[in-house]
Amino acid sequence: MIANNPKQQKRFSLVLIKPSHYDDDGYVIQWLRSAMPSNSLAALYGLALECAEQKVLGGDVTLAIHAFDETNTRIRPEHIVSLVEVADAGMVMLVGVQSNQFPRALDIAAPLRQRGIPVAIGGFHVSGTISMLKERDADVSRAAEMGVSLFAGEAEGRLGDVLRNAWAGTLKPLYNFMDDLPGLEGAAIPLLPADRVKRTAGANTTFDAGRGCPYQCSFCTIINVQGQKSRRRSPDDVERIVRANLAQDIHSFFITDDNFVRNKDWEAILDRLIHLREVEGLRIKFTIQVDTLCHRLPNFIEKSARAGVKRVFIGLENINPDSLIGAKKQQNKITEYRKMLLAWKHAGVLTCCGYILGFPNDTQESILHDIRIIQKELPVDLLEFFCLTPLPGSEDHRKLSEAGTWMDPDMNKYDVTHITTAHPRMSREEWERAYQLAWVTYYSTEHIETVLKRAMATGASPGKALFYMAWFKGCIGIEGIHPLEGGLLRLKFRRDRRSGQPLESALVFYPKYLAETIQKQFRWLSLYARLHLMYRRIKTDPRRGEYSDLSLTPVTDEDLETRELFQSEGAQAYVGRVRRVERNRRGEAA
Repeated sequence: MIANNPKQQKRFSLVLIKPSHYDDDGYVIQWLRSAMPSNSLAALYGLALECAEQKVLGGDVTLAIHAFDETNTRIRPEHIVSLVEVADAGMVMLVGVQSNQFPRALDIAAPLRQRGIPVAIGGFHVSGTISMLKERDADVSRAAEMGVSLFAGEAEGRLGDVLRNAWAGTLKPLYNFMDDLPGLEGAAIPLLPADRVKRTAGANTTFDAGRGCPYQCSFCTIINVQGQKSRRRSPDDVERIVRANLAQDIHSFFITDDNFVRNKDWEAILDRLIHLREVEGLRIKFTIQVDTLCHRLPNFIEKSARAGVKRVFIGLENINPDSLIGAKKQQNKITEYRKMLLAWKHAGVLTCCGYILGFPNDTQESILHDIRIIQKELPVDLLEFFCLTPLPGSEDHRKLSEAGTWMDPDMNKYDVTHITTAHPRMSREEWERAYQLAWVTYYSTEHIETVLKRAMATGASPGKALFYMAWFKGCIGIEGIHPLEGGLLRLKFRRDRRSGQPLESALVFYPKYLAETIQKQFRWLSLYARLHLMYRRIKTDPRRGEYSDLSLTPVTDEDLETRELFQSEGAQAYVGRVRRVERNRRGEAA
């Protein structure tokens, strides 16, 4: 997009790129339609629009802004060079770069730097490592050696200075704002052009209503990059975001707050969205992320559903209290899991829970045992599995680094699906096998049928449940990709291979890619056809509304005695502590 003024004669080209990362064969993970656009890209694009409107480079300079998400757009270095060289000046910003995307970011930057194009890299890897490590990370050092400018922190109120430096040819090696996190109220809103958003499956867009999280989970990078103090946009800001996207015919939103329920303005924001839906009749829907105690806030779940929340992501993480305490996730109380999940179920909202594999006490057998308990006793719709990973920027990573413990040096593997450090009770092979079996076990045909029956009986959207269950099962079983990195029709380009890996012959690459694509599409069609037949059979059952199972029964005090969820040694100890606390409270009340 260009901030146009025909009288201006000078032009600065700003190219914003959100990199993808490499698969195990060294090819960029890219799709015809990807799952979700990047909020970092939307935030930077919105800030760049603000800079263009404010004419931060002077009244005689036009700021031309180009935004690309590599998960759905091929990045050709020669094309990027041409976008910059056609202008009087310009730069490339690689935005929101996570640790697993950093090797790809360096491969994008290298040919640009060879042509003298100014490049900057920001995102969680730069910010997290600068925040938590005493010495500079090796990959970040490589970027600096290439002449890439590094940006740590958030760009609100700072992007204009960077652009002015780039225009003057005086970019700094490092912009470090980690000790000065900006306020968000009234800041430029995250926004992407409709043609970018519509490259995602379902035309979803994203925005953050707030940043920061008050908890101290040791595996989390959010708290060390965005801070533990809640900073938030106002209800007016959120309304502006929604209306700006509706003007582009975009109706579906993912609110990326790591924990929306801890946003102090959650109720005012939901009330505003309810007004837009129920009074103005606007067709909008949302996905949000919350914690396991969200049901304790009066009206939160009910108002979320009225505001248009159709899917909610919950960091369940584990059902073993010892593992949760060890990871400093004491806020997750297993005695509350069923109450919380049933509340969302009764509101008709699809639940998706994150579950981490690889806590110190985990074994392959214990992992599968716990998953079967979840299947039987918790009314979860979707379960997403992740390997416990010492992500750069987390407390776990800092401690291992300071102790000199081995961690895989290849940042491309830090995608929470690869094993990057040793486990005290499982070999690498056992951990990898446990990860694969977790998906196979939860997304068995039998359990998919159970989830669909629950959806039919409770009034949740069975069609959406079917779509996501098929998506998750197929991404793992067919594409070999985590569902969060999945998409529609995998794209591969022979020359877009990771540096250091050989370029395949055209006679080998193209026949292999064609055969792989045909086979995968056949398997996708077969999978969906089988599941759709199951769906039709359940939907036409006249007694579908009568279905019930152990997970859907009301919560009672007897659960603590009868449910398998509470029978492990760690769970029994936790239940004992809960009961003591309750007795003390009753005693104080008396």
